[in-house]
Amino acid sequence: MRILSGIQPSGRLHLGNYFGMMKPAIEFQDQGEAFLFIANYHAMTTVTDPTELRQNTMEVAIDFLACGLDPSRTAFFRQSDVPEVTELTWLLSVVTPMGLLERCHSYKDKTARGILPTHGLFSYPVLMSADILAYQSNVVPVGRDQKQHVEVTRDIAMKFNNQYGPIFTIPEPSIVENVAVVPGVDGRKMSKSYNNHIELFGNEKETRQRVMGIVTSSTPLDKPMDPATCNVFALYRLFVSNKESDEMADRYRAGGYGYAKAKHALFDVMWNYFEPFRKKRDELIKSPDQVETILQESASRARGEARRTLDAARRACGLD
Repeated sequence: MRILSGIQPSGRLHLGNYFGMMKPAIEFQDQGEAFLFIANYHAMTTVTDPTELRQNTMEVAIDFLACGLDPSRTAFFRQSDVPEVTELTWLLSVVTPMGLLERCHSYKDKTARGILPTHGLFSYPVLMSADILAYQSNVVPVGRDQKQHVEVTRDIAMKFNNQYGPIFTIPEPSIVENVAVVPGVDGRKMSKSYNNHIELFGNEKETRQRVMGIVTSSTPLDKPMDPATCNVFALYRLFVSNKESDEMADRYRAGGYGYAKAKHALFDVMWNYFEPFRKKRDELIKSPDQVETILQESASRARGEARRTLDAARRACGLD
């Protein structure tokens, strides 16, 4: 089974990225042949500064490696290091109906937030389809809100196969059911665009300030608190065992505990959880050549797979 995941280098990674995508992606390397790419072509629709894009890309690479990604089990590479994908995008474009792209919610959502409505943003799903199909991926792990991306890929692949022959594997979405929506400090879904995130590797002072600034209810200190509606508790339970989570819930319901104590407890478990990752990250920051070697070796492997797919597609289209 071949598994394909990607992440945009659109800024510093945060807890929502870790629990929503990074941790599941790292766990998938035990379940099949994993391909994981840093989607720097996709990021160009929102990140226009070349220095920022370059820096973000390297930081994403370092963060993944620090958090446990094993390059001996996962092909981990930059999207732009596999140019075969961009040629494949054109071959897929000629069979992609405009109506299919017009129905994609991602374009509508991003333009509604003020992102420039470029052709790149509109045709984003075709490039994403090429990312998936280039490696003959069987499974694409996604949240329910991203399922449409894989459905579009399936539609495009089937249209191409019907017109030119059975070139592409039809991928299946793997809905990651057990990944909770990670709340931001304001209670909305954690997102850089909302500026409500907590960075994975922020410094201690800034991280503590973000945690202490999490929005809570106005329940008096001596009254019971409801853990089910508390943003602090929702984050705390991501880091601890079920037993520890139940114990914290009991303290909430007993009253006299207070949100300040809960926030301090959250910071402590979070800081300790990422401590070994911070140490590994510090080592990698001092060894950029090692990181680059990992990306290049994985890109070479990915290019081999993408080249075979592209050559088959070119022959099918009469371009050989």
